[in-house]
Amino acid sequence: MRVAAIQMNSGPDVSANLQLAGQLLDEAAAAGCALAVLPENFALMPERGKDKARYAEKPGDGPIQTFLSETAARNGMWIIGGSMPLVSPAIAEERVYGACPAYDAEGKARGVYRKIHLFDVDLVDKQESYRESNSMFPGDEAVTVDTPVGRVGLTICYDLRFPEMFRQLVDAGSVMFTVPAAFTATTGEAHWHTLLRARAIENLAYVVAPGQYGHHPDARSTYGHSLICDPWGRIQAEQASGNCVVAADIDPELPARLRSEFPALSNRRLT
Repeated sequence: MRVAAIQMNSGPDVSANLQLAGQLLDEAAAAGCALAVLPENFALMPERGKDKARYAEKPGDGPIQTFLSETAARNGMWIIGGSMPLVSPAIAEERVYGACPAYDAEGKARGVYRKIHLFDVDLVDKQESYRESNSMFPGDEAVTVDTPVGRVGLTICYDLRFPEMFRQLVDAGSVMFTVPAAFTATTGEAHWHTLLRARAIENLAYVVAPGQYGHHPDARSTYGHSLICDPWGRIQAEQASGNCVVAADIDPELPARLRSEFPALSNRRLT
């Protein structure tokens, strides 16, 4: 079964971003992919974080969600919608949820994850500072969806640094994690591959990690290197840069076989 990570360089023009995403999703479907994952902020990388509030949608209603639903149905392919702005309880403060919706091959919404861990970080030596909490509101629930490739645990970007979340998702039955991201160039070069492979290895699960790449209008540079990793930590496909489809064939039965042969999960002593 074939899956895809969609790599993009998104900007502040939602229409242009959706057009590009549609082209890449069509390409993934033509390549035989049963499931495709978009990057974080695929529909909008604004010049200011609070600009997201202008495009925030209510669940099940709005042009971004309509695009995802219609594109999934047209291609007969599951789509994990990276992240997009959804209305939050703090919308009056211009703070939105960073939400990852999932659509099945008929275009039906099957679940939505709201980003739990917000990127509030100071990289002093690089003179970079990020405060996602100024424009985003945190979710509080881990989410899985049942897909043709098995149960998938949904995460977004900074969540990758919190292994307890992934352990909760694997305890809920996940055999694959999706990690749509907009990792900074600085942190990506240092940690991206290590963290993704670690989450795959320690949970014996597939990881599909599509990223943003290149320079963006808010002066951020993102790392790219979208990849697909198998449960043994082997990178099956990767692309450093460019708007592209990163696809690989996976074996939905492999996680169960490895967990039986190498029972690290069942050998846990501390929970």
